[in-house]
Amino acid sequence: MKIAFLGLGKMGLPIATRLRKSGADVTVWNRTAKPLDDLAGLQIVSAATDAVAGCEVVFTMLNDDEAVSTVMLGADGAASFMSPGAIHVSMSTISVALSARLTAEHAERGQIFVAAPVFGRPNVAAQGKLWIAIAGDPAAIERIRPLLDAISRGITVVGLQPKQAHALKLGGNFMITSMIQSLSEGFVFAHAQGIDPAVFLETVNAALFQSPFYAAYGKVMLDPPEQPGATIALGIKDTRLLREAASAANTLLPLADHLARQLQLASDAGLTREDWAVGQYRLAQSLSQALIPLKP
Repeated sequence: MKIAFLGLGKMGLPIATRLRKSGADVTVWNRTAKPLDDLAGLQIVSAATDAVAGCEVVFTMLNDDEAVSTVMLGADGAASFMSPGAIHVSMSTISVALSARLTAEHAERGQIFVAAPVFGRPNVAAQGKLWIAIAGDPAAIERIRPLLDAISRGITVVGLQPKQAHALKLGGNFMITSMIQSLSEGFVFAHAQGIDPAVFLETVNAALFQSPFYAAYGKVMLDPPEQPGATIALGIKDTRLLREAASAANTLLPLADHLARQLQLASDAGLTREDWAVGQYRLAQSLSQALIPLKP
């Protein structure tokens, strides 16, 4: 199957590489130059429109709404150069509103839009163990399922409307942010009581949650990686998109409002490029030491 993959960032490159190793014919494009030795046999082109021409499936893993809109839409966007019947698979975390727009725009061109945002950090993508939330036309999903199986440990079919998968992804990221915040404050509390935060994590997780997810994020927070996975900047973006979707559906999310304020405090403290989990923990530590004044 001839496919295009647009976006070779921390998540996109390992996903595209695994697709190539699965036997797919993969042409790739990135907005900035990538070292050739990173491309592991992938065929790179200089324009997104060249990448998608003649492809049956086009994957995008781009940073945000602006990037997806710029690359895909408009008279000169890649969607205008996709073949009728081709499938655009959006793996990015984008807004519910843009997901609905992409669905309509592709339908006007006789193409198919499928939302397939992923759960997992870059190391999980490299291992081919992402979890994919997918929504869209059932026949299209079945066509691309072998490709998704090559990069994931599981797939959840959310519904018929692509925007439902993007909404689920935003809801999932909200729960991750909530978990990180509770771990951060729990660690700060434990330290203040003379308890090693690592002992606190091990005990509470074993006694209550028994979750590899809590264990993994707790380890990241207590032993920060050299390179961040997702950043505080992405956390701010995703929380904003969640709250916008909630507002459009007349839904109140008080905890999300609180987390948005916390993430903004982290940004104000210069932590925007920090790992999402590490940055929230460092903010909690600083606030407990009264190094960063709380805003009313």
